[in-house]
Amino acid sequence: MAEIITPRQIIKGLLEGTAPPRPLFLPIVFSHGAQIENLPVRTFLTNPTKITNSLRQIRAHLRSDGITCYFDPFLEAEELGGVVHWDTEGRTPSLRWPQDTAAGELPTGRSSFTETSKGSRVAVAVEVIRRLKSVVRDDCLLTAGVTGPITLAALLSQVNLNDALQYSKLSASALDFATSVISGIAKALVEAGANALFIREDILPEFSTEECAEWASQLATTVNIIRFYQALPVLLLTHKESFTTNRDVILRQHWDCVICLVLNGALPDGLAEAPESGGAQFGVALPPEAFRVGGSSAAELDESLRRAVSELRPAIITTTGDVASAADVERLNELWENVLR
Repeated sequence: MAEIITPRQIIKGLLEGTAPPRPLFLPIVFSHGAQIENLPVRTFLTNPTKITNSLRQIRAHLRSDGITCYFDPFLEAEELGGVVHWDTEGRTPSLRWPQDTAAGELPTGRSSFTETSKGSRVAVAVEVIRRLKSVVRDDCLLTAGVTGPITLAALLSQVNLNDALQYSKLSASALDFATSVISGIAKALVEAGANALFIREDILPEFSTEECAEWASQLATTVNIIRFYQALPVLLLTHKESFTTNRDVILRQHWDCVICLVLNGALPDGLAEAPESGGAQFGVALPPEAFRVGGSSAAELDESLRRAVSELRPAIITTTGDVASAADVERLNELWENVLR
């Protein structure tokens, strides 16, 4: 009888540079718990008991390799003084900075990150991970997400992420500050017991070779901390065009993490054979919209993923962001049954 390899053994192999026998299936399913608890997302994000209870219920129904313990694109920005505004139902967020913070300037009032600060939602995330760590089995990974340095620096500098981003428009102080904050939060999450951490970059500028090397160096600070705790760092590139534009310079860097690319149509050509990929392991990220109730063609997505799994042999299958609170969990399970098993 063939030995059953657990998800944590697959993580260990990936950290040692070993290709996995199958991809880890780690869709980001977090705010769905708010619907289970009948809470606005705004309230859900601050309640570790409600989060833990709902995630255990999700785990009972979702056939995946792990639990998303915490995932919020505005987590770091709020820690640094940004104000998250919600719609009247407390479900759709937007970020604003205090009026005395001018565009291009770092927010005042916070010069460092402290996980134990009163009211910190990072402390909530840490508590959720600690609680789940005490109850999950070896076949379940605990995951969470942090914002990448380019994306956080852009938020800190009040750059519109919908506009074309220029690396030169991001100040060195904003990038350094973003890197230190992300590293501190990542350390808190993996110390608590997270097995894998998504580092999410929502947009990238068109890099020169030197700029890309600087970005990779900034990421390495966080990647090395995650790996020190025997957790898996996953670079989640959610903007397909950004990777396509920077493909060659990105592949020339040395990566000690899994790089997850958007599967929206076809993946960029030649990744599996890329001679300059620095030994990087790749993953595939699916659009969360595909899992809405009554969403797009399941057969088309399944076929695209089958091709990607066959050609790229990805280490991870995930999503580019949090699957909506009204997610069709059974659709995720079908994907597992039809493609990944």
